[in-house]
Order: sequence, then structure tokens, then C-alpha cells
Amino acid sequence: MITETRSPVIRSGFSYWVDSYATMVRFELINLRTFLAVALLIQVMTGAGMAYLYGFYMGDLPPAAQMYIVSGIPALALVPIGLVMVPGSIMLHKIRDTYDFIWSLPVPRMTSAAATFTVFTGLALPGTLIALLIADGYYDVNLQWSWLFIPAVLLTSLMATSVGFAVAHAIPEPRYTNLLTNIVMFMAILFAPIVVPIAQFPEWWASVHRVLPFYHMAQVIRDSLSDGLVESAATSWATLSAWTVGAWLLAAWVVGRRK
Repeated sequence: MITETRSPVIRSGFSYWVDSYATMVRFELINLRTFLAVALLIQVMTGAGMAYLYGFYMGDLPPAAQMYIVSGIPALALVPIGLVMVPGSIMLHKIRDTYDFIWSLPVPRMTSAAATFTVFTGLALPGTLIALLIADGYYDVNLQWSWLFIPAVLLTSLMATSVGFAVAHAIPEPRYTNLLTNIVMFMAILFAPIVVPIAQFPEWWASVHRVLPFYHMAQVIRDSLSDGLVESAATSWATLSAWTVGAWLLAAWVVGRRK
């Protein structure tokens, strides 16, 4: 008796990719269900909390300085999500030995990356808006809202999430990832021109920040909330886009080299 052995069916195509992407988005949301409230709290504390703290340190500020602080708060609130919590979640998978399990799931590997980008980018938005509104209420400035606010926050959040994702996967040792995220948070809060004009920094340090993304995160958002504080945000838009694409290329390389 001759039996016929059938080869396993390998699904492919755009519809399969979309279905896999939707599945991984649900997987990420379920995996983060206990994390959402904590993430929101950390964002609000980082953004609005620092707005209050700067007020305590600096006392009475002129309206222009108040506007500069408030318009930089959204960028400050986005840092802990994309550049700290995303690497932290990946680091946790490595520590718990579930990292290889994620990559063994029967879906295209880039759908897992795309789902992480989507979930954490969306996760960052409510906390960013709440932090901005609290800071605005504290300083009572006259924000000049424009339609560019939405794409500015989306690009900034996506860039931070993409960089955090790529770097965390590229660094094999979780302890080094943890060290790097702490350095990033420390630098963003105290040594980045987010709520302080870059002109007040030493020239060499200002030159460094014209390459790093922190200054540009604040600039694109500030340009959408104020009138006259930013001469031109075109360079900042281009810089953030370059960081995002670079992070995607690094992520694709890291994902592609795994067997």
C-alpha cells in the first residue's frame, strides 16, 4: 500500500501578513494589560511632574520661558515609553527565557516588530496629552494648537519606539540594555535641550544634540504648539525620520540574522 505524504502548507502573501500582524497586536495588548496603567502613570509623572519641578526650581518665569517648558513636556513624556519601557519589555523577555518563544511563533517575524511599534506608539499618546494639559494648566500659557501636533507626536513616538526596539534587540546582554536605558533617561531629563533652549548649552554639547533625537523631538512638537519659538522645524522632521528609518534597518538586520 502506497501512502501519499503531503508537504505542509506554507502560508504567504499580503493577507496572511495582515492577519499575522493583527494577531501579534492582540498578543502585545494581552501581554501588556497589567502594564498599561503603570505606563500612563510614569508618563504623567515624567512630563507633568517635571513641569512642576522646573517651576519650583526657577520660580517666577517670563511667559516665553513658561511656553518653552510647556511645549517641551510632550517630548519629555514620550522618552520613558519608547526609549526606556520598550527596551525594558524586551529585556524582561530575555531574563524570563521567553525571548526565543516570541520569535518561534508561526507568524512573519517583522509582524512582531510592527505590532510592537504600533502598540507602544499608541500607548504613548494618552499620557503625553494628559501631561501636556496638566503642564498647561499649571503655567496657564496660550498654546497655539495646529494640525501638525498629531503627526509630530506620532512621528516622535514612533521614532522613540523604533530606536528602543532596535537597540534592545541588538544588545544581547540585558544588563547592558538596562544600563543604557538609565543613561538615556538621565540624559533626557537633565542634559537634553527639551525644555531648555539649546542656545544655553555649550557649543560642543549643542552640536551633539543636533545629531541626537531629543532636541528634535521637542522642536517638531513645539512648532505645532507655539508661534515664534521655532524658526524652522524642517531639519528636525528630517532628523527624526532618519532616526526612524535607521532603527527600522537595524531591527530588520537583527530580526533577519536570527535562525
